Amino acid sequence: MPQSFHRRVSLMVRFIATGAFTGYTPLAPGTIASLLAVAFYAIPGAENPLLSGLLIVILFFIGVATASSMERSFGTDPAIVVIDEFVGMWVSLWMLPKELIVTILAFFLFRLLDIVKPFPARRAEQLPGGWGVMMDDVISGIYANVIVRAAIFITHW
Repeated sequence: MPQSFHRRVSLMVRFIATGAFTGYTPLAPGTIASLLAVAFYAIPGAENPLLSGLLIVILFFIGVATASSMERSFGTDPAIVVIDEFVGMWVSLWMLPKELIVTILAFFLFRLLDIVKPFPARRAEQLPGGWGVMMDDVISGIYANVIVRAAIFITHW
C-alpha cells in the first residue's frame, strides 16, 4: 500500500489498534498481542474483577472505534489490527484464579478458539466495521473462560 494511504490513520489510532504495534510483527501478530495482554494481566492487581472488567469494556469500545478507523484505510479486518486479541485474552482470564497453569490454559484455549471461531464467533465477524473485528474475539474469550472454569471445577484446582 502506498505510504500516503497509511497516513490517513493517526499514530495514536494505529498504536491502539495494533496493540502497541505488535500487529506489525511478521509472524503470528495475534499470538504476540495475546502474549502482551497476558503480560499486562501479570501486573499485580490487574486481576481485580472490577478493574479488569472496566478495562475490558473501555478497551472494547476503543477497539471498535480504532478498528473501524483502520478498516477504512486498510480494508476489512486488517491483520495488523490486534486490539481484539487484547480484549479477547482479557475476557478469557476475567475472574479466574491468577495462577500460571490457569493463565497458560486460558491463553492456549483462546488462541485455538480465535482460530477455529466456534458459533457464533464466525457469524459475529460479519458485523459492520470494528464491531465484527472485536466481537468474534470476545465470543472466543467467553468460550475459553467457561472451558477453563469447567476444568477448574472438574479438577478441583
